[in-house]
Amino acid sequence: MPYLQYIAPVGIGLLYALAMSLVGEKHRLRLNAVMVAGAGAAYLGGGGMGGWEFVFTASATYVAYRALDSWTFVGIGWLLHTAWDIVHHIKGSPLLPFAHGSSLGCAICDPVIALWCFRGGPSARDLLRGGRRRTLAGPAA
Repeated sequence: MPYLQYIAPVGIGLLYALAMSLVGEKHRLRLNAVMVAGAGAAYLGGGGMGGWEFVFTASATYVAYRALDSWTFVGIGWLLHTAWDIVHHIKGSPLLPFAHGSSLGCAICDPVIALWCFRGGPSARDLLRGGRRRTLAGPAA
């Protein structure tokens, strides 16, 4: 089942969005900003890109800081990580050294998460309704 390496990451991204949508709205945005910060540092241990790993981590940290108050920046953070995943995949320096396709899988998963973030990180209920995250003033614009 060679296509599973492409389908499984999509499923993981959907499961991530579903699990995060169960987190209370008060904490959901900030928790996702912290997750983006962690993803931004994920490649530091391998150092496959040398000093560029620090440049990427610094950039991701800035985006994660901005993401503390913005779903758009959370989405941007996941897309930034997607780009870094692709660079690592092409270079042959995977996220998990024991799993050759891990960077490719991450590059497929992360945009799925980013799409959920660009919709405003809606709750599971709002996801099932097909809408965006609801606010006190009504649907998110």
